[in-house]
Amino acid sequence: MEQKAKTPVSFFRLLKLALITVVIFYIAVCSLVFCFQRHLLFYPVLRSAAEVDQQAHAANMERWTNAAGQFIGLRRLATNQPAVGTVFMLYGNASTAVHCSVYADAIQQAAPLDFYVLEYPGYEDRPGAPTRTSLLNAADEALPRLDASKPVYLVGESLGTGVASYLAGKFPDKVAGLMLLSPYDRLADVAQSHYPLLPTRWIMLDDLRSKDYLQTYHGLLGVMIDGRDSVVPAQFGHRLYDGYAGPKRAWEYPDCNHVELGESPETFWKAVVEFWQTAKTNVTAGAISKTKI
Repeated sequence: MEQKAKTPVSFFRLLKLALITVVIFYIAVCSLVFCFQRHLLFYPVLRSAAEVDQQAHAANMERWTNAAGQFIGLRRLATNQPAVGTVFMLYGNASTAVHCSVYADAIQQAAPLDFYVLEYPGYEDRPGAPTRTSLLNAADEALPRLDASKPVYLVGESLGTGVASYLAGKFPDKVAGLMLLSPYDRLADVAQSHYPLLPTRWIMLDDLRSKDYLQTYHGLLGVMIDGRDSVVPAQFGHRLYDGYAGPKRAWEYPDCNHVELGESPETFWKAVVEFWQTAKTNVTAGAISKTKI
């Protein structure tokens, strides 16, 4: 008995099926990234209260609390009092408040400055979960607890540069100077550069727009940009710096990677403190200074 020949599947039908498969796969990947994006963005270090206390004590730091006595960060007062000002630090991803003791070492060697660092919700033993809202709310709560009778200088590191920029923009009259290490103009653009095939800008829940925040801040801005930064590529720091119209200075290290100094921390922070303390009288609004090493 003669069998009928099977009708061949047309090329266009195969192409259609292939396109549908690709679209479904792409949507699935986008959905997974959307659902797990905070695991890709935040890397909280978790320790017990006893471990935090032990490490803080070893770093000569102590707990900093809010009005209710709840833990919000760490601090180290200047050895020589009265201090000439206060540094408030917002650290980068995968760091913690106690890890910022290395900044306190170099900054307090440069000048008698009290040093405070915010602990993010969900990091170490602080309750909560890290999100854009929780970080900004924590920063909102912490800044007013600093001594307003002394100049307050903000230091942001990587992810924390967006939080520091937010504070400077919201409380411009309370911020005497700002120093951003490996900054960005918009966090979503950095994420997009790491995932170029995904609609990252549109699905990101925790975007931080430093350039927009700084539109209401007209004080001193320092930025540190690493030419070989693999986490926050240098272009995003340049965009932020170039778009700022107030008094500013850039430190550029073409051969360094993420949050890496091309000189000793003591030398760098001495220059930063001098910029903070002298630029108001020696630099006119909009003046530009760049240092490349």
